[in-house]
Amino acid sequence: MSKFGKSQSVKRLEDIRLLTGHGRFVDDIAPQDALVAFFLRSPVAHAEITALDTSDAAGMPGVVAVLTSADLEEAGVKLGMRSVPIGNRDGSRGARPERPVLAKGRVRFVGEPIACVVAETLAQAKDAAEAIAFDFAELPVHLDISVGGEAIHPEAPGNLAFDWAIGDEAATEAAFAGAAHRVSLRTVHNRIIVNSMEPRVAFAEWDSSRLHFCFNGQGVWNQKDELAESLGLPKEAVRVTTPDVGGGFGMKSFNYPEYLVISHAARALGRPVRWTGDRTESMLSDNAGRDLISDAELAFDADHRIVGYRVNILSNLGAYNSNFGQLIQSEVASKVMTGVYDIKTAFVSAKGIYTNTTQTDAYRGAGRPESITTLERLIDKSARVLGVDPWELRDKNYIRNFPYDTVAGEVFDVGDFPRAAARARTEADLEGFAARRAASAKAGKLRGLGTCYYIEAILGDANETAEIAFNEDGTVSLFVGTQSNGQGHETVFAQFLSDTSGIPLDKIRIVQGDSDLIAKGGGTGGSRSVTVQSTATLATVEAAIEAFTPFVADALDVPEADVDFDEGAFRALGSNRVMTLLEAAEQARASGRNDLLRHKREIELDHRSYPNGAHIAEVEVDPETGQIQLLAYTVTDDFGNLMHPQLVEGQIHGGVAQGLGQAVCENAVHDASGQLLTATFMDYAMPRAEDIPMIRFTTEPVPATGNPLGMKGCGEAGTVGALAAITNAVLDALWDEGVREVQMPLTPLRVWTWLKEAREESVAPVH
Repeated sequence: MSKFGKSQSVKRLEDIRLLTGHGRFVDDIAPQDALVAFFLRSPVAHAEITALDTSDAAGMPGVVAVLTSADLEEAGVKLGMRSVPIGNRDGSRGARPERPVLAKGRVRFVGEPIACVVAETLAQAKDAAEAIAFDFAELPVHLDISVGGEAIHPEAPGNLAFDWAIGDEAATEAAFAGAAHRVSLRTVHNRIIVNSMEPRVAFAEWDSSRLHFCFNGQGVWNQKDELAESLGLPKEAVRVTTPDVGGGFGMKSFNYPEYLVISHAARALGRPVRWTGDRTESMLSDNAGRDLISDAELAFDADHRIVGYRVNILSNLGAYNSNFGQLIQSEVASKVMTGVYDIKTAFVSAKGIYTNTTQTDAYRGAGRPESITTLERLIDKSARVLGVDPWELRDKNYIRNFPYDTVAGEVFDVGDFPRAAARARTEADLEGFAARRAASAKAGKLRGLGTCYYIEAILGDANETAEIAFNEDGTVSLFVGTQSNGQGHETVFAQFLSDTSGIPLDKIRIVQGDSDLIAKGGGTGGSRSVTVQSTATLATVEAAIEAFTPFVADALDVPEADVDFDEGAFRALGSNRVMTLLEAAEQARASGRNDLLRHKREIELDHRSYPNGAHIAEVEVDPETGQIQLLAYTVTDDFGNLMHPQLVEGQIHGGVAQGLGQAVCENAVHDASGQLLTATFMDYAMPRAEDIPMIRFTTEPVPATGNPLGMKGCGEAGTVGALAAITNAVLDALWDEGVREVQMPLTPLRVWTWLKEAREESVAPVH
């Protein structure tokens, strides 16, 4: 993996601490004397606020403050939250209606925060919230992912937030007009509630001139900037920290109203204020994922080569723009829109729709799983329509010459898709599938096999910093600009520093999540962390070695040209004299050379990486109940060089599990009035351990060229590949029974209904 040694899977350094209850999560470190915040949330999806009287609540026992949008506005708090609009096809920008921190004049989704009660205890805050006099006049609710209905915002007539496109529409139309074959497919991507193990939690404290805000997010710097802007504070007056985090998956990347409100409350009251979302509150207010409809079509020549591809996307943004909401199912999704196939002519149009639901934004994969699922399901359907083997159809259309310029403007630097596909087929024992299917049929079950060959584009900030500090106690601190959410960063970053510097692993301390200690960073998201952070660490180690070399030469009494750094130590050429970095730092400190005790570098990657791989799912369906069992799952990935193979495999397992959840059971459901019917774990299904088989994971690496380590990110890849593989497998199981289309989630009731309808159609009399 580097010139200092091969990749290896050392034991996770954080495990003992976390597994023995010594984790330091936000609720563990919140000030004991902190006041507690509780939010009154809208009970309806769309209404004008006709009355909001907090006077009775303010006088209740233990209540210190009750805040509304009017109170925030009077205090000079900026009410509108940040969002990034996308460019429309006509050159204008997408709609950007104000998203108030607390509802102002109107509520637009169930769960929208209306007022905040700050009290001595949570029970007192809840009691006071019930005493707030809130009245409203209900308005028509728009829930369909379609243009039309009463406008939720005057800035978006017909509830159309944006109308975006990429590609050559005329050339694509011409390709379809001259095609020998055309195959189309609609895919419905169900709305997902993220449900991280640790809900969103935060506290804020004010020390008379400076704000400290602590939350369980995916990076501290965007929060710092928005808090400073919203509260009218200079950036140096805001410190943001993040301790241990129990999962993020994209949902915790953004600012939320609760964070701004409790920060203002802490400053206004001069006391710490804490807030912890309960599970139903999280389901109502966390940014959701997916929720779109894609109509896609492939054009083939007579030899079954793809000559054109087009997709029309309608995506649900929710009631407001979340931070990156407009970008996810448009610009981000398009980066891999043509997958691993040599498609020179394509056109994608995307429209974003406002509805009276919670906002949507990035969720593990953020647009790439949606694009790949649509394409890979369409490839499988095309193979059936054309009467060819799906593997052969893929193989005929794989990109084979690199670098490859895509329609979306991406440049795939390297890859060997046929090699990874062949390895996956061998590992999954495809030759034995017919016998396994026959055995299932004998037992009254339907067996299916599905595949997906995915590619994703690593996203996020291409810049990152790293700083190394040699401490007086003989330890070394590595300051990183990313943020662990449970991926094992403490282990992998320490391991890499040890490999490249020779510093013993037990002497390394990873420092993250503190805007006072680390001035700049990109956080975690888009599978960026290990690639960019390790590249920054490598640059910092090289800078430290370069700076120490003259000092070591003097200490060893040899010419500087005779000092080399190899196998973790400085060595004097032609002699046995050796000095480690720690020894050099100790001598530098004793000599008063404090300038050698800290080293920092910032890097920028000039090219993103493109993880890819083949997923193969094997399922069995009980036709009497519609129950699906995932029997086997095989993944062969190309992640380039691996730093910690075991952690990579763990990321794949987690990603596949989340993909399985969306494919077979997870689904946020609203009734006709906009009430969320799946607001507890009693109603929102997620996969259990017994639903997930052992996952066979192998790699066929082709090192990336865009970073010196040859790595490709892996954090989201499992989810990107899983949706289509599992859905294709289920359709394969049902195909001989007459079922020709399926949509996620593949619940037992839906599967049973599809089978029932297919059988009834097959025996219906012909008139």
